[in-house]
Amino acid sequence: MTIIEQAKNVLTIEAQSILGLTERVGPEFAEAVETILGAKGRVILTGMGKSGLVARKISATLNSTGTSSLFLHPAEAIHGDLGMVTSDDVVVAISNSGHTSEINRILPMLKDIGAKVILFTGGLDSPMAEASHIVIDVGVEREACPLGLAPTASTTAALAMGDALAVVLLNHRRFNKEDFKRFHPGGSLGERLSLRVKEVMLTDEHVPTVRSGSRVDRAIEEINAKGIGATLITGSDGTLEGIISDGDLRRALSSKDNIHHLKVDEIMTRSPKTIDENDTSAEALGLMELNAITHLVVVDETRRVKGIVHLHDLLGREGFIPNAGSNRATRAHS
Repeated sequence: MTIIEQAKNVLTIEAQSILGLTERVGPEFAEAVETILGAKGRVILTGMGKSGLVARKISATLNSTGTSSLFLHPAEAIHGDLGMVTSDDVVVAISNSGHTSEINRILPMLKDIGAKVILFTGGLDSPMAEASHIVIDVGVEREACPLGLAPTASTTAALAMGDALAVVLLNHRRFNKEDFKRFHPGGSLGERLSLRVKEVMLTDEHVPTVRSGSRVDRAIEEINAKGIGATLITGSDGTLEGIISDGDLRRALSSKDNIHHLKVDEIMTRSPKTIDENDTSAEALGLMELNAITHLVVVDETRRVKGIVHLHDLLGREGFIPNAGSNRATRAHS
C-alpha cells in the first residue's frame, strides 16, 4: 500500500473499533454511571503503560466536566499511594488483556478498602474481570498495528468509552456552560492553566501549617480548619520539613492503635514535592499527575514556605477567587 493508503487503513480500523462498541453498550454501562453518580467520593482512574495514559486523559475529562477524579499509578499504589483511595471512591481500571499484573495485585486491596471497581477490558474471562464489580467490554477485533503488538485500536476504543462515560455523567449532572465557567474561572481550561502558580496558590493564613515537634492531634485540627486535606510541617524558621495529608493519616491509623499522641515528625511525608511561584499552573498540574498527588508546596530558594496549591485550585475551585493584581489567592466567603 502507498503511504496514504496505509494511513487510511489505520483510521478505518480504529473507526470500526469504536463503532463496534455501540453494539456492546448495555446494562453494565448504565450500572457504572449509576454507581459513580451515587458515590460520595471521587472517580480514581488507573492503568499501566498506554492504558495509563488513556486513564490520565479520561480523568482530566471527568474533572473538567463536573466529576472529581484522580489518576492512581498502579505500581506506586503498592508503595503508599493506595492511601488516596477511600471507601467512598469508585475505581475505573483499564487493561486491554485483563492480565496487567500491577493492577491484579492492587484489586483485592481496593476492594478491601471498600471502593467499587469498574473495569474497561477486552479480556472478559480474565482475572481482573472476575475481581471487578462491573466489567465494560472495550475489546477490539484487531489492532491497527500490522504486528498486532502496539496498542492502537484498543487504546482508541478505551478512550472513546471513557468519553462516553464522561458525557453521560455530564448530562445526568445537568452540567452546563455556567458550571463549566465556574470550574474554569479564567475562561477556558487552557487559559486557566496559563496562570502563574502565584496567581492561584493559597497564602498567609490560608496555608495549613504546624510546627515540627507538634502532636498529631494539632495537625488534624489544622487540616480540618483549612479544608484542603493536608497540612505543612515547618521548622522554627519557616522552612519546609514535611507534609501530612489525609492519606498519611489513614496509613498511620492502619499501623498504629492511637496516633493522636505521636509527634507530626513520626508520620509526615518528608521532602514533599515543591514548585516555584513563577511556574505555570500547567507545569504544576503536570507534576501532580506525574506523582499522583493533589498538593504542591510553593517555596523560595531557602525552602521557606510561600504558599500551597491544590489540584482543585488549578482546575478552578468553586468559591475560589484568584487575585492576580496582588499575587495572592483568597477564598470567597459568603
